[in-house]
Amino acid sequence: MATLLHIDASGRTSRSVSRDLSRRFVEAWASRRPDDRVIRRDLAETPPPLMSEAWIAAAFTPPDRRDAAMRDALAWSDGAIDELAAADLIVLGAPMYNYGMPAALKAWVDQVIRVGRTFSFDLARGDDPIEPTLSGKRLVVLSSRGEFGFREPGPRAARNHLDPHIETVAPYLGVAAADIRTITVEYQEFGDERHAQSRADAEAAVEALVGELAGPSVRGA
Repeated sequence: MATLLHIDASGRTSRSVSRDLSRRFVEAWASRRPDDRVIRRDLAETPPPLMSEAWIAAAFTPPDRRDAAMRDALAWSDGAIDELAAADLIVLGAPMYNYGMPAALKAWVDQVIRVGRTFSFDLARGDDPIEPTLSGKRLVVLSSRGEFGFREPGPRAARNHLDPHIETVAPYLGVAAADIRTITVEYQEFGDERHAQSRADAEAAVEALVGELAGPSVRGA
């Protein structure tokens, strides 16, 4: 049995293209593997707290020296990291906002990439002292973009700070670069046939990817 961590980062709780894609993925997965566990994390309904001086002080204090206030400061982070650690597959609905991550997603990243929990820091390793401690996970990114051409060799690829950011932090989530799969809908702000076609293509790609990763459907068996 596998565990999916289903995260949505869109500020829209309705009319969201990225939420629709992530929902389609999880529902299609459940039709093939109904016994798998799904952990739900909605970053709009439960926004992650922002990093603060108290959070940083607590994170860099050895666990056996933390007081109750420090433990409280890290409580949200601890829960989110526990969810991440339990997951075999991360299903991430992540729209592009102003060419990068939604603020809630960046806040989640800041909460789960934490010394002593998801990476170690050892100066004895020389020029590369940081080492991720999670591994073996896969990441599916379901995204929407208001414009178009953000994937190589598109005309706006250089403006894409969402996909490279996700790829950069993925090792600290336990995901190797080869284990990231991204499906996007473009032309969202245009609302024309190009957007409709891009959305239809993405929906078909979701079904195909679920079939590839999860195997054949068992519904009705």
